[in-house]
Amino acid sequence: MRIPYRLRAVGSGEGVRHAGVVQARTVVVLTGLPGTGKSTLADLLARDTGSPAFAGDWLLGALAPHGILDGVDRPTLLAAHHDLVASLITRQLLLGQSAVVDCVVDDAVVIAWRRNVDAHGGRLVVAECVCSDEAAHRRRVEGRRRGIPGWHEIGWDHVERMRHEFRPVTNKQLTLDAVDPIDHNLRLLTALLAG
Repeated sequence: MRIPYRLRAVGSGEGVRHAGVVQARTVVVLTGLPGTGKSTLADLLARDTGSPAFAGDWLLGALAPHGILDGVDRPTLLAAHHDLVASLITRQLLLGQSAVVDCVVDDAVVIAWRRNVDAHGGRLVVAECVCSDEAAHRRRVEGRRRGIPGWHEIGWDHVERMRHEFRPVTNKQLTLDAVDPIDHNLRLLTALLAG
C-alpha cells in the first residue's frame, strides 16, 4: 500500500504540501504491549513514508553484547531505553524530518516527548496497539521470532509483566487492534496523519 503523501519535511523544514495542506514534521509513536502489531505497523509506515523507524529494542540489542546493560536495574534500563529513542527523535526534528517510533511508553514519556516535539515545531501522534483477543495475543507472542541482533526473544510471562508496568496511555490519538487486518489498521493510521 502506498501512502499518498510524505511525512518528512523537505526544503526549509516547513513541511510538505499535500492538497494544499502543510504537514508539519511528525513523530508517530506506536506503543502497546509486545505482540500487538506495533513493530509491523511502524515498519510499514516508515517504508511507505520514507521516514526512519526507531525501535528501542534494536538500540538495546546493540548495547547488550558489550555488557553495558549487565546489572542495570529495571527503572534505569527503561529510562535509558526511552532517552536513547528521545535522542534520535530530537536529531530528526533538528534535521527538519519526521520519524516513526516503535516503543512501549507511558503517559510520562509521552508528555516529555510531546514537549520536545512541540519545542522543535513538530507534531506528535500517539497510536496504541492492542490485541482484544487474549488467546490470539498469546499465540502471536509465542509464535514470533523478531531476530533482533543481541536481544532476547520474549514469552508470555514478559507480556504479563509489562502489562503491570505499563498502563494504557491516556493521551493517544488512536487505538489499533491486532485482531483487525494490518491493512485496515494502516489505513486508520494514515487517515489520522492526513487529517
